[in-house]
Amino acid sequence: MSRGNHTTVTEFILFGLTHCPEVEVVLFVLFLAIYVTTLVGNIGIIMLIHINSCLHTPMYFFLSNLAFLDLSYSSAIAPKMLVNFLAQSKTISFAGCAMQMYLFAAFADAECLILAAMAYDRYVSICNPLLYMAIMSRRICVSLIAGAYISGSVSSLVHTCLTFSLSFCGSNVINHFFCDIPPLIALSCSDTHINEILLFALCGFIQTSTFLVILISYAYVLAAILRIHSTEGRLKAFNTCTSHLMAVALFYGTLLFMYLRPSSSYSLDADKVVSVFYTVVFPMLNPLIYSLRNKEVKDALMKILERK
Repeated sequence: MSRGNHTTVTEFILFGLTHCPEVEVVLFVLFLAIYVTTLVGNIGIIMLIHINSCLHTPMYFFLSNLAFLDLSYSSAIAPKMLVNFLAQSKTISFAGCAMQMYLFAAFADAECLILAAMAYDRYVSICNPLLYMAIMSRRICVSLIAGAYISGSVSSLVHTCLTFSLSFCGSNVINHFFCDIPPLIALSCSDTHINEILLFALCGFIQTSTFLVILISYAYVLAAILRIHSTEGRLKAFNTCTSHLMAVALFYGTLLFMYLRPSSSYSLDADKVVSVFYTVVFPMLNPLIYSLRNKEVKDALMKILERK
């Protein structure tokens, strides 16, 4: 039963992934290794792009921001999750929960927009190579990045304000390992109809519109690649896109599954498993995808290692 906008909850308990102590220790070691790899990989990508002048291009400017976002939204989730694996009390304050939700949602929405900007960059590079530097000027690139951060922040602020204006007058146990929107909506004793509509509308607009930009960009890219007569030219053009396509497939696959479904189809236990991949695992994979499949990044790294 709703009690207006008043809430009697001052803190939440994060249920987590498991309550078996032996399994929690194993998961702590596993996710600590993943998080450290995420930190090293993404910071390494940012530093490599910053210090190597050969990588001072629009594509790598976007990639450095993508690495920053992966680092940021993973850091909004992973440290608290690691602490809770070993802690007796798995509580998070009301304000801490709101901050965690805000940061994660802001960085995740911004990542959608930057992935779309990277697809547009590949479209211009392959379909309009002579005009590439004019179209993808420094001013345009900075504007796209600023727009991504601002849009993500505003969208996240709306979700966070609406979610934490709900009443939580019953249980304070969140059936999740972090403060995500669906499990908090499920926990509320208020009417959450407006929250569900806005969750579907805002997430749907950002995710589907950016996904359409990516699809349209790569449709033009594919058509341009097929017009290249030499096999070597086709492979070179295609290789510049494969890393980004892999990152898009991993990121959007889980986000579309998580947030663009009716609330009646949510299974919070199953969603926790999916959430682990896009909050903890994928931020680790992106540096590996872009470094192992990108010749320019590998060459820049080899030059630094040879110099040392």
